[in-house]
Amino acid sequence: MNDSVPKDQNKNGKDASPVRSQENLPTQGESANKDESLYEQKDMLAAQYQQAGYQDMLDRKESQVYTYTAPWTIYSLGFSCRPDQKYRIGIGSFLEDIENKIEIIQLDDNLENFVVRNSFNHKYPPTKLMFIPDLEGAYADIMATSGETLKIWQINEKDVELRSDLVNNKQIEFSAPLTSFDWYPSNMALIGTSSIDTTCTIWNIEKGVVYTQLIAHDKEVYDISFSPEENIFASVGADGSARQFDLRNLEHSTVLHETEDGKPLLRLAWNKIDPNYLAVFGMDHTYVTILDIRQPMKVLTKLTNHKDCVNAIAWAPQSSSHICTVGDDCQALIWDIGETRPELTEPLLEYRAEGEITSLSWSLLQYEWLGISFGKTLQILKV
Repeated sequence: MNDSVPKDQNKNGKDASPVRSQENLPTQGESANKDESLYEQKDMLAAQYQQAGYQDMLDRKESQVYTYTAPWTIYSLGFSCRPDQKYRIGIGSFLEDIENKIEIIQLDDNLENFVVRNSFNHKYPPTKLMFIPDLEGAYADIMATSGETLKIWQINEKDVELRSDLVNNKQIEFSAPLTSFDWYPSNMALIGTSSIDTTCTIWNIEKGVVYTQLIAHDKEVYDISFSPEENIFASVGADGSARQFDLRNLEHSTVLHETEDGKPLLRLAWNKIDPNYLAVFGMDHTYVTILDIRQPMKVLTKLTNHKDCVNAIAWAPQSSSHICTVGDDCQALIWDIGETRPELTEPLLEYRAEGEITSLSWSLLQYEWLGISFGKTLQILKV
């Protein structure tokens, strides 16, 4: 995309707010100059972004925002990774009913509006939605969702079919709900899931069988993430700990972090470029904790600009030092952890949405695009 592509507009017909550097944000009573360069007089910031591969961000005056309004509250979202399906996103509903919905939407050929490519039912709200992280287009076009089971969906030209419905425990009538999952980047036949029954399960989705299963925590497990290094994954849970595991020796684990206040850890994200770094946050926490796995039980730095609880985190796919955080304070913040200090309070970039941001996805394929959701609204931001 270039500067000639029109920006989306909000309900009032006004241009959506561009992503701005923290220093460029207008103070109370000021109005933002739409024509002002986002990186004007930001030589230091520009140098950082050039090093991280953001050159295209420096060549335009404003970030661009596209908006889609779903017919229901959005609970989960994820970018497609296929090179022949750019600007494609999956979103899942939060309905107070057993039957929920998933839509696969995509910018139209003119890159002006989102259109619905597919819509289908999903039992219970999907706790996570993720397309296969296949940047080469070498695998089938599939997507996974978690809820009461792990579901694998085959995306066809005209419809979407359920390929596998993988139950965590077939010995009981009702399986424990799955809280999250992650695709194993070293072998895309494997997916790891986390569950409220204290277990993590590694599935072979091609064979539809359990590869291995372990009791990961003393209480509910809320998230799982694979390292870019082979065999390594980590999980967080209601016991307030982040634990690292090795598929080659699941009898032992390393406790990487425990919350000071004993509150549950809700989410973690593994840096996909530098496997030494993990990010975690806890229930009702207004900050994100960055960990260095080489120094267990020691905090590398805390990101502390949010004014309300954090809801989601995502590392930049092409940079080892940039991470995005979103929260109930309506803010999406991009941070640079390159110069580590015990506490970082000033993000590089800030975007303020019109509601509490609950979901976040950073495109692995088009890494200049972020997706966020608040209420029924999805926005993709060109940062």
